[in-house]
Amino acid sequence: MENSDQPSADPAEVTLLLQRVSAGDSGAAGDLLPLIYQELRARAGAYFRGQPANHTLQPTALVHEAYLKLINASDSSWKSHAHFSAVAAMAMRQILTDHARKRVANQRAQQARDEVTCIPTPSNDSLVDVLAVDDALAKLSKLSPQQARLVELRFYGGLSMQELAEVLNTSLSSVEREWRKVRAWLLLELHEGDA
Repeated sequence: MENSDQPSADPAEVTLLLQRVSAGDSGAAGDLLPLIYQELRARAGAYFRGQPANHTLQPTALVHEAYLKLINASDSSWKSHAHFSAVAAMAMRQILTDHARKRVANQRAQQARDEVTCIPTPSNDSLVDVLAVDDALAKLSKLSPQQARLVELRFYGGLSMQELAEVLNTSLSSVEREWRKVRAWLLLELHEGDA
């Protein structure tokens, strides 16, 4: 919220400082911020009215990011205080829009990861991350290629124990015994990955 006791900046002084910044005077940027900070903060505060308190971007961060973006712009040739204020408002909107897009994309990516990369366990009683299973299979293939093949066929092929015995050309009791061993190892491996 803008402090009403704070005097507003002299537009002529701000314009002069903006012209010095455009000319490459780095000291002018430091002199400029205190003059326009309250104005930028009030504008940022207006953008956040009605937003939840836990919004991941806060007005102060928005002011600082917009200010740095504007001051460091290579093509900045500020005509006046009003020109700077208008461009600052646009910069803040762009930052807020980009932030919102990234947040939505991250939420979609997480949702897509949850939906696309989770597969049911062979018993269909829970879901596991396909990437975690793949990592575990890579480890297991170094320890026991036969057990890795068993897991691969069971998880990805959905083969029953009888079908596994036929495909692997072994007895049903051998497949069941190997599955119990590798299942225990796999459960431990997947739970360690969650920790």
